Amino acid sequence: MSTTTIGTTTPDTTTPDTTTPDTTTPDTTTVGRNSKALGDPGHGDAFTDHLVTTRWTADTGWQPLSLGPLRELSLHPATIGLHYGQSVFEGLKAFVQQDGSVAVFRPRLNAARFARSAARLAMPELPEEAFLSAIDLLVRADARWLTDNPRHALYLRPVMFGSEANLMLRESHEYTFLLMAFLAGGFFGDTVEPLTVMVGRDHARAMPGGTGDVKCAANYGPTLLAQRRAREAGCQQVVWLDPVERRWVEEMGGMNLFFVIDGEVVTPELSGNLLPGVTRDSLLTLAVREGYAVREGRISIDDWREGCRTGAITETFACGTAAVVTPVGRVRDTEGDFTVGTGAEGAVTSRLRTALVDVQHGRAPGQPGWLHRIS
Repeated sequence: MSTTTIGTTTPDTTTPDTTTPDTTTPDTTTVGRNSKALGDPGHGDAFTDHLVTTRWTADTGWQPLSLGPLRELSLHPATIGLHYGQSVFEGLKAFVQQDGSVAVFRPRLNAARFARSAARLAMPELPEEAFLSAIDLLVRADARWLTDNPRHALYLRPVMFGSEANLMLRESHEYTFLLMAFLAGGFFGDTVEPLTVMVGRDHARAMPGGTGDVKCAANYGPTLLAQRRAREAGCQQVVWLDPVERRWVEEMGGMNLFFVIDGEVVTPELSGNLLPGVTRDSLLTLAVREGYAVREGRISIDDWREGCRTGAITETFACGTAAVVTPVGRVRDTEGDFTVGTGAEGAVTSRLRTALVDVQHGRAPGQPGWLHRIS
Protein backbone atom coordinates (compact mmCIF):
# COMPACT_ATOMS: atom_id res chain seq x y z
CA MET A 1 0.00 0.00 0.00
CA SER A 2 1.33 3.42 -0.92
CA THR A 3 1.72 6.36 1.42
CA THR A 4 2.21 10.07 0.95
CA THR A 5 3.97 12.68 3.01
CA ILE A 6 1.68 14.04 5.72
CA GLY A 7 1.53 17.70 6.59
CA THR A 8 -0.97 19.48 8.82
CA THR A 9 -4.11 21.44 8.10
CA THR A 10 -6.66 23.49 9.97
CA PRO A 11 -9.65 21.61 11.38
CA ASP A 12 -11.90 19.96 8.81
CA THR A 13 -15.27 21.74 8.60
CA THR A 14 -16.58 20.08 5.47
CA THR A 15 -19.93 18.33 5.39
CA PRO A 16 -19.59 14.93 7.11
CA ASP A 17 -19.58 11.79 5.01
CA THR A 18 -19.22 8.22 6.26
CA THR A 19 -15.93 8.93 8.10
CA THR A 20 -15.76 12.69 8.54
CA PRO A 21 -15.91 13.83 12.19
CA ASP A 22 -19.34 15.12 13.21
CA THR A 23 -18.82 18.75 14.20
CA THR A 24 -22.42 19.32 15.33
CA THR A 25 -21.73 18.12 18.89
CA PRO A 26 -20.40 20.98 21.04
CA ASP A 27 -17.13 20.54 22.88
CA THR A 28 -17.83 20.18 26.62
CA THR A 29 -14.59 18.61 27.79
CA THR A 30 -12.57 21.67 28.77
CA VAL A 31 -10.24 22.03 31.70
CA GLY A 32 -12.52 24.58 33.32
CA ARG A 33 -15.55 22.32 33.08
CA ASN A 34 -13.64 19.30 34.29
CA SER A 35 -12.05 20.52 37.49
CA LYS A 36 -13.07 17.34 39.31
CA ALA A 37 -11.16 15.28 36.74
CA LEU A 38 -8.05 17.31 37.46
CA GLY A 39 -8.20 16.30 41.09
CA ASP A 40 -9.16 12.66 40.61
CA PRO A 41 -9.09 11.69 36.92
CA GLY A 42 -9.25 7.92 37.38
CA HIS A 43 -8.45 6.15 34.13
CA GLY A 44 -10.23 6.34 30.81
CA ASP A 45 -12.84 9.07 30.72
CA ALA A 46 -11.30 12.45 31.62
CA PHE A 47 -10.95 13.30 27.93
CA THR A 48 -9.05 16.38 26.82
CA ASP A 49 -10.19 18.98 24.32
CA HIS A 50 -8.77 17.98 20.95
CA LEU A 51 -8.63 15.25 18.32
CA VAL A 52 -6.11 14.69 15.52
CA THR A 53 -7.42 12.98 12.39
CA THR A 54 -6.26 11.86 8.99
CA ARG A 55 -7.49 9.44 6.34
CA TRP A 56 -5.94 7.04 3.86
CA THR A 57 -7.40 5.92 0.57
CA ALA A 58 -5.91 3.79 -2.16
CA ASP A 59 -6.04 6.79 -4.53
CA THR A 60 -4.65 9.54 -2.27
CA GLY A 61 -2.53 7.74 0.31
CA TRP A 62 -2.33 9.53 3.65
CA GLN A 63 -3.97 12.95 3.75
CA PRO A 64 -2.70 15.87 5.90
CA LEU A 65 -3.18 15.69 9.65
CA SER A 66 -6.00 17.81 11.04
CA LEU A 67 -6.30 19.12 14.60
CA GLY A 68 -9.80 19.97 15.77
CA PRO A 69 -12.07 19.75 18.80
CA LEU A 70 -12.84 16.39 20.35
CA ARG A 71 -16.13 15.33 18.79
CA GLU A 72 -18.24 12.38 17.89
CA LEU A 73 -17.86 10.53 14.57
CA SER A 74 -20.44 9.87 11.91
CA LEU A 75 -20.03 6.31 10.59
CA HIS A 76 -21.95 4.30 8.04
CA PRO A 77 -23.43 1.15 9.61
CA ALA A 78 -21.49 -0.91 7.05
CA THR A 79 -18.11 0.47 8.16
CA ILE A 80 -15.74 -2.44 7.61
CA GLY A 81 -13.82 -1.93 10.85
CA LEU A 82 -17.01 -2.49 12.85
CA HIS A 83 -17.74 -5.82 11.18
CA TYR A 84 -14.40 -7.47 10.43
CA GLY A 85 -12.17 -6.18 13.20
CA GLN A 86 -9.78 -4.04 11.18
CA SER A 87 -8.86 -1.84 14.11
CA VAL A 88 -5.47 -1.26 15.78
CA PHE A 89 -4.47 1.09 18.57
CA GLU A 90 -1.68 2.16 20.89
CA GLY A 91 -1.25 3.60 24.36
CA LEU A 92 1.49 5.96 25.49
CA LYS A 93 1.91 8.81 27.96
CA ALA A 94 3.14 12.38 28.20
CA PHE A 95 4.64 13.59 31.49
CA VAL A 96 5.53 16.92 33.07
CA GLN A 97 9.31 17.21 33.42
CA GLN A 98 11.43 18.68 36.19
CA ASP A 99 11.74 21.98 34.32
CA GLY A 100 7.99 22.26 33.69
CA SER A 101 8.16 21.13 30.07
CA VAL A 102 6.31 18.10 28.71
CA ALA A 103 7.78 14.95 27.15
CA VAL A 104 6.30 11.76 25.72
CA PHE A 105 7.90 8.47 26.76
CA ARG A 106 9.36 6.37 23.90
CA PRO A 107 6.83 7.22 21.17
CA ARG A 108 9.03 5.83 18.39
CA LEU A 109 8.66 2.36 19.86
CA ASN A 110 4.88 2.80 19.87
CA ALA A 111 4.99 4.09 16.29
CA ALA A 112 6.88 0.98 15.19
CA ARG A 113 4.45 -1.34 16.98
CA PHE A 114 1.49 0.56 15.53
CA ALA A 115 2.90 0.01 12.05
CA ARG A 116 3.47 -3.72 12.74
CA SER A 117 -0.07 -4.08 14.03
CA ALA A 118 -1.46 -2.39 10.93
CA ALA A 119 0.61 -4.55 8.58
CA ARG A 120 -0.58 -7.71 10.36
CA LEU A 121 -4.21 -6.69 9.70
CA ALA A 122 -3.58 -5.77 6.03
CA MET A 123 -3.85 -2.06 6.81
CA PRO A 124 -1.61 0.76 5.56
CA GLU A 125 1.31 1.63 7.84
CA LEU A 126 1.25 5.15 9.23
CA PRO A 127 4.74 6.63 8.77
CA GLU A 128 6.68 7.26 11.96
CA GLU A 129 7.00 10.97 11.23
CA ALA A 130 3.22 11.24 10.91
CA PHE A 131 2.71 9.36 14.20
CA LEU A 132 5.10 11.74 15.96
CA SER A 133 3.59 14.81 14.29
CA ALA A 134 0.13 13.81 15.47
CA ILE A 135 1.46 13.48 19.02
CA ASP A 136 3.15 16.87 18.81
CA LEU A 137 -0.09 18.51 17.62
CA LEU A 138 -2.27 17.01 20.32
CA VAL A 139 0.10 17.38 23.26
CA ARG A 140 0.84 21.01 22.39
CA ALA A 141 -2.89 21.69 22.28
CA ASP A 142 -3.81 19.82 25.48
CA ALA A 143 -0.69 19.97 27.68
CA ARG A 144 -2.49 22.46 29.93
CA TRP A 145 -4.40 19.52 31.37
CA LEU A 146 -1.19 18.40 33.06
CA THR A 147 -0.16 19.73 36.46
CA ASP A 148 2.82 18.98 38.67
CA ASN A 149 0.87 16.16 40.32
CA PRO A 150 3.33 13.24 39.95
CA ARG A 151 0.48 10.69 39.81
CA HIS A 152 -1.01 12.22 36.67
CA ALA A 153 -0.08 11.82 33.02
CA LEU A 154 -1.59 12.55 29.65
CA TYR A 155 -2.56 9.18 28.20
CA LEU A 156 -2.50 9.22 24.39
CA ARG A 157 -4.65 6.82 22.39
CA PRO A 158 -3.89 6.50 18.65
CA VAL A 159 -6.38 4.31 16.80
CA MET A 160 -6.84 3.35 13.15
CA PHE A 161 -9.73 1.45 11.63
CA GLY A 162 -11.09 0.40 8.26
CA SER A 163 -13.64 3.12 7.48
CA GLU A 164 -14.95 2.10 4.06
CA ALA A 165 -18.71 1.39 3.88
CA ASN A 166 -18.70 -2.07 2.33
CA LEU A 167 -19.67 -5.50 3.65
CA MET A 168 -17.57 -7.56 1.25
CA LEU A 169 -15.33 -9.79 3.38
CA ARG A 170 -11.99 -8.18 2.50
CA GLU A 171 -9.67 -5.48 3.75
CA SER A 172 -10.97 -1.93 3.68
CA HIS A 173 -9.96 0.43 0.88
CA GLU A 174 -10.21 3.45 3.20
CA TYR A 175 -8.82 4.01 6.71
CA THR A 176 -9.24 6.65 9.39
CA PHE A 177 -6.57 7.49 11.96
CA LEU A 178 -7.50 9.28 15.18
CA LEU A 179 -5.47 10.47 18.15
CA MET A 180 -7.24 11.43 21.37
CA ALA A 181 -6.10 11.82 24.96
CA PHE A 182 -7.32 11.72 28.52
CA LEU A 183 -5.89 12.79 31.84
CA ALA A 184 -4.87 9.62 33.68
CA GLY A 185 -4.40 8.88 37.34
CA GLY A 186 -3.60 5.42 38.65
CA PHE A 187 -4.92 2.45 36.69
CA PHE A 188 -5.59 0.58 39.95
CA GLY A 189 -6.29 3.71 42.01
CA ASP A 190 -4.12 6.38 43.58
CA THR A 191 -2.22 4.00 45.86
CA VAL A 192 -0.02 1.06 44.87
CA GLU A 193 -1.52 -2.03 46.47
CA PRO A 194 -0.61 -5.64 45.63
CA LEU A 195 -3.11 -7.26 43.30
CA THR A 196 -5.02 -10.49 43.76
CA VAL A 197 -5.10 -12.24 40.39
CA MET A 198 -6.84 -15.29 38.94
CA VAL A 199 -5.21 -17.88 36.68
CA GLY A 200 -7.29 -18.19 33.51
CA ARG A 201 -7.75 -21.88 32.81
CA ASP A 202 -10.93 -21.80 30.68
CA HIS A 203 -9.89 -19.41 27.92
CA ALA A 204 -6.77 -18.50 25.93
CA ARG A 205 -5.78 -14.96 25.08
CA ALA A 206 -3.82 -15.77 21.89
CA MET A 207 -2.80 -18.64 19.66
CA PRO A 208 0.32 -19.55 17.66
CA GLY A 209 0.27 -17.69 14.37
CA GLY A 210 -2.41 -15.33 15.67
CA THR A 211 -2.27 -11.68 16.65
CA GLY A 212 -1.07 -11.91 20.24
CA ASP A 213 2.07 -9.87 19.52
CA VAL A 214 0.25 -6.91 17.94
CA LYS A 215 -2.13 -4.40 19.48
CA CYS A 216 -5.43 -4.90 17.72
CA ALA A 217 -8.96 -4.59 19.09
CA ALA A 218 -9.72 -8.24 18.34
CA ASN A 219 -7.25 -9.33 21.04
CA TYR A 220 -9.18 -7.65 23.84
CA GLY A 221 -12.89 -8.34 23.38
CA PRO A 222 -12.54 -12.11 23.96
CA THR A 223 -10.72 -11.50 27.27
CA LEU A 224 -13.50 -9.48 28.88
CA LEU A 225 -15.60 -12.47 30.00
CA ALA A 226 -12.66 -13.94 31.92
CA GLN A 227 -11.90 -10.53 33.37
CA ARG A 228 -15.49 -10.19 34.58
CA ARG A 229 -15.33 -13.62 36.19
CA ALA A 230 -12.10 -12.61 37.89
CA ARG A 231 -13.76 -9.53 39.37
CA GLU A 232 -16.68 -11.63 40.56
CA ALA A 233 -14.15 -13.88 42.32
CA GLY A 234 -12.59 -10.89 44.07
CA CYS A 235 -9.58 -10.60 41.75
CA GLN A 236 -8.38 -7.54 39.84
CA GLN A 237 -6.81 -9.29 36.84
CA VAL A 238 -6.52 -12.54 34.88
CA VAL A 239 -3.20 -14.32 34.29
CA TRP A 240 -3.10 -15.93 30.84
CA LEU A 241 -1.43 -19.27 30.17
CA ASP A 242 -0.12 -20.48 26.82
CA PRO A 243 -2.84 -21.85 24.50
CA VAL A 244 -1.16 -25.19 23.69
CA GLU A 245 0.11 -26.81 26.91
CA ARG A 246 -1.84 -24.49 29.20
CA ARG A 247 1.05 -24.33 31.65
CA TRP A 248 3.36 -21.46 30.67
CA VAL A 249 2.61 -18.02 32.12
CA GLU A 250 2.31 -15.41 29.37
CA GLU A 251 0.57 -12.15 30.28
CA MET A 252 -1.72 -10.62 32.87
CA GLY A 253 -4.71 -8.80 31.44
CA GLY A 254 -3.13 -6.35 29.02
CA MET A 255 0.14 -6.27 30.94
CA ASN A 256 3.48 -8.05 30.94
CA LEU A 257 4.67 -9.95 34.02
CA PHE A 258 8.01 -10.06 35.83
CA PHE A 259 9.25 -12.42 38.55
CA VAL A 260 12.09 -12.02 41.04
CA ILE A 261 13.63 -15.51 41.24
CA ASP A 262 16.61 -15.95 43.58
CA GLY A 263 17.33 -12.26 43.13
CA GLU A 264 17.20 -12.43 39.32
CA VAL A 265 14.60 -10.40 37.39
CA VAL A 266 12.85 -12.75 34.96
CA THR A 267 10.09 -12.13 32.41
CA PRO A 268 8.38 -14.52 29.97
CA GLU A 269 10.13 -14.61 26.62
CA LEU A 270 8.44 -13.21 23.53
CA SER A 271 6.87 -16.28 21.97
CA GLY A 272 4.73 -14.58 19.32
CA ASN A 273 1.72 -14.77 21.65
CA LEU A 274 2.88 -11.98 23.95
CA LEU A 275 2.68 -8.27 23.29
CA PRO A 276 6.19 -6.75 23.26
CA GLY A 277 5.42 -4.04 25.79
CA VAL A 278 7.22 -0.71 25.79
CA THR A 279 7.30 -0.72 29.59
CA ARG A 280 8.58 -4.31 29.55
CA ASP A 281 11.42 -3.33 27.23
CA SER A 282 12.24 -0.30 29.37
CA LEU A 283 12.36 -2.30 32.60
CA LEU A 284 14.72 -4.86 31.08
CA THR A 285 17.17 -2.02 30.49
CA LEU A 286 16.57 -0.27 33.81
CA ALA A 287 16.91 -3.49 35.83
CA VAL A 288 20.41 -4.00 34.44
CA ARG A 289 21.27 -0.40 35.26
CA GLU A 290 20.01 -0.94 38.81
CA GLY A 291 22.41 -3.87 39.17
CA TYR A 292 20.06 -6.84 38.77
CA ALA A 293 20.69 -9.94 36.71
CA VAL A 294 18.01 -10.10 34.01
CA ARG A 295 16.68 -13.04 32.02
CA GLU A 296 13.90 -13.75 29.53
CA GLY A 297 12.60 -17.30 29.73
CA ARG A 298 9.62 -19.56 30.28
CA ILE A 299 7.93 -19.75 33.68
CA SER A 300 5.23 -22.36 34.26
CA ILE A 301 2.32 -21.91 36.62
CA ASP A 302 3.69 -24.87 38.62
CA ASP A 303 7.12 -23.21 38.83
CA TRP A 304 5.47 -20.01 40.04
CA ARG A 305 3.51 -21.80 42.76
CA GLU A 306 6.46 -23.94 43.88
CA GLY A 307 8.85 -20.99 43.80
CA CYS A 308 6.55 -19.05 46.09
CA ARG A 309 6.26 -22.06 48.42
CA THR A 310 10.03 -22.48 48.73
CA GLY A 311 10.83 -18.78 48.79
CA ALA A 312 12.76 -18.83 45.51
CA ILE A 313 10.22 -16.42 43.99
CA THR A 314 9.99 -13.43 46.28
CA GLU A 315 8.18 -10.93 44.04
CA THR A 316 5.92 -10.78 41.02
CA PHE A 317 4.83 -7.58 39.33
CA ALA A 318 2.87 -6.49 36.28
CA CYS A 319 3.89 -3.63 34.04
CA GLY A 320 2.38 -1.57 31.25
CA THR A 321 1.71 1.97 30.12
CA ALA A 322 -1.41 2.18 32.29
CA ALA A 323 -0.31 -0.10 35.15
CA VAL A 324 3.26 1.29 35.31
CA VAL A 325 4.74 -1.25 37.80
CA THR A 326 2.18 -2.96 40.05
CA PRO A 327 2.92 -5.76 42.53
CA VAL A 328 1.06 -9.07 42.57
CA GLY A 329 0.46 -10.33 46.10
CA ARG A 330 -1.98 -13.23 45.83
CA VAL A 331 -2.80 -15.79 43.12
CA ARG A 332 -6.06 -17.69 42.94
CA ASP A 333 -6.08 -20.92 40.93
CA THR A 334 -8.35 -23.93 40.70
CA GLU A 335 -5.30 -26.08 41.43
CA GLY A 336 -4.41 -24.19 44.59
CA ASP A 337 -4.09 -20.57 45.71
CA PHE A 338 -0.78 -19.12 46.82
CA THR A 339 0.85 -15.94 48.09
CA VAL A 340 3.83 -14.23 46.47
CA GLY A 341 6.49 -13.50 49.08
CA THR A 342 4.86 -11.83 52.07
CA GLY A 343 1.93 -10.64 49.96
CA ALA A 344 3.25 -7.08 50.17
CA GLU A 345 5.20 -5.08 47.62
CA GLY A 346 8.85 -6.14 47.41
CA ALA A 347 11.98 -4.02 47.31
CA VAL A 348 12.83 -4.85 43.68
CA THR A 349 9.34 -3.93 42.47
CA SER A 350 9.46 -0.62 44.33
CA ARG A 351 12.96 0.20 43.13
CA LEU A 352 12.18 -0.52 39.47
CA ARG A 353 8.96 1.51 39.58
CA THR A 354 10.86 4.45 41.05
CA ALA A 355 13.57 4.10 38.39
CA LEU A 356 10.98 4.07 35.60
CA VAL A 357 8.91 6.98 36.91
CA ASP A 358 12.04 9.07 37.51
CA VAL A 359 13.07 8.61 33.89
CA GLN A 360 9.58 9.39 32.61
CA HIS A 361 9.49 12.65 34.57
CA GLY A 362 13.05 13.65 33.68
CA ARG A 363 14.38 13.22 37.20
CA ALA A 364 16.88 10.59 36.06
CA PRO A 365 18.49 9.94 32.68
CA GLY A 366 17.13 7.25 30.43
CA GLN A 367 18.52 5.89 27.21
CA PRO A 368 19.07 8.34 24.32
CA GLY A 369 15.78 9.11 22.61
CA TRP A 370 13.54 7.78 25.36
CA LEU A 371 11.98 11.20 26.00
CA HIS A 372 10.36 12.96 23.06
CA ARG A 373 10.16 16.57 24.19
CA ILE A 374 7.27 18.74 23.07
CA SER A 375 8.43 22.27 22.24
